[in-house]
This record gives sequence, structure tokens and C-alpha cells, in this order.
Amino acid sequence: MAQAKVEIYTKWGCPYCVAAKSLLDKKGVSYEEYDVTMGGAKRAEMVERVPGARTVPQVLADGKALGGFDDISALDADGKLDAVLGI
Repeated sequence: MAQAKVEIYTKWGCPYCVAAKSLLDKKGVSYEEYDVTMGGAKRAEMVERVPGARTVPQVLADGKALGGFDDISALDADGKLDAVLGI
């Protein structure tokens, strides 16, 4: 199984962003991080890719929105995160 392409939208100083990245790091997952602290094109892209997204982090695996830290943490607790991430 190949690792999913993981992307995460974050803001500077966001504790949930730090926690989400820490969880992904612990899993040994590489990811592309997009900083949307100042808004702009990446923030607009996030809202387009994840309709209704108003908070960060927003985590995507192979283009599929997984949600934020609470969501990926719940997937991990249920034993489902590894499969979603392709690890």
C-alpha cells in the first residue's frame, strides 16, 4: 500500500495544528504544509477544497478531507487512521 499524499492547512501559533502535525510525525507520515495565517490564495484554496472549512488545521489524504485534529485523532483511536494514510 502506498502512502497517501497528505496535505495540511495550518496557521502560526495554532495548538491544534501543532498537535495534528505531531500525530502525523509520530506515524512517520510525510505531508505538505500550507500556512494560511495571512489568508490569501492558500486560504481561498482551502475553503474551495474543504467547503465550509473555517478553522485549521484541515488535513487531506489523497485530496479527501479528513477534518481537523479532533477528527484525525478520533480516526486514530478507532484504528482507522493508518489505513486512510496508507501506512
